[in-house]
Amino acid sequence: MHFASSEIKDRVLSFEGIENARQLGGIAVQDGRTVRHGCLIRSGNLSKASDGDVKLLKEVFCLTDVFDFRFGREAAAEPDRAIDGVQNTPLPTLPQAFIDGFSSGRADTEQVKSADFTEALARYAFMPQAQELARRLYPAIVMDPDSQRRYGAFLKGVLAAEGGALWHCSQGKDRAGWGTAFLLAALGADRKTIVEDFAYSNIPFAPAVEALCSRVAAMGGGEAEQTFIRSMVGVSVENFETALDLIDARFGSMNAYLSGPLGLRQEDIESLKNKYLQ
Repeated sequence: MHFASSEIKDRVLSFEGIENARQLGGIAVQDGRTVRHGCLIRSGNLSKASDGDVKLLKEVFCLTDVFDFRFGREAAAEPDRAIDGVQNTPLPTLPQAFIDGFSSGRADTEQVKSADFTEALARYAFMPQAQELARRLYPAIVMDPDSQRRYGAFLKGVLAAEGGALWHCSQGKDRAGWGTAFLLAALGADRKTIVEDFAYSNIPFAPAVEALCSRVAAMGGGEAEQTFIRSMVGVSVENFETALDLIDARFGSMNAYLSGPLGLRQEDIESLKNKYLQ
């Protein structure tokens, strides 16, 4: 996807220890309003947040709430930095069955943990099971009842936040991207806007994607293996849109999905708009 406009780039935030961060302020929705600046942030995890990052989050964005979409083992390995006065709510949105399925392809879990992560991904790229799991990742996220319940809790948490809200997963691209998609949909953004915001995560991760694709190609990998790398190190816009289509097919529309599995009432949606749009 080509980003000819500077709109998304203008929302990108530069932190010292937090990657892939951007605010939603300025995004236009279908009724002509825009998202308020300085109150909604998506990002990677906060484990390496510096003192300067914390100062910026508290003084500029008035941060009061953090929502962590990582599963327990991820969060324990790289715990978020605690920030005084900020509530951190764990809302793991990757289905356990998916985690177990990916882990079952590993001969030695502890060995993989200690190995170079990029080398591990390069090996996984040649596993048909891993390729299939990568394709199933987004459908698994949006169709899993626990994930639906937790994304619903996230939207209600954003509504209840007294100050700025930040949500993240590990790198702020897949699970945080879906949280953003649901929030933008609730605020009235159209599909094109939602997809563009999701796709932008491929920009900061492009060097890592290309380097690892080159490594996989040198190992004899073709398009299937490189597609796996692009979807795991960056984001797969194709898979994202396929999952959006799945939501429409199963529930009738994104609005029906928000009000159905995610449990968002119409008054919640109106309150989100009143709070975060201008």
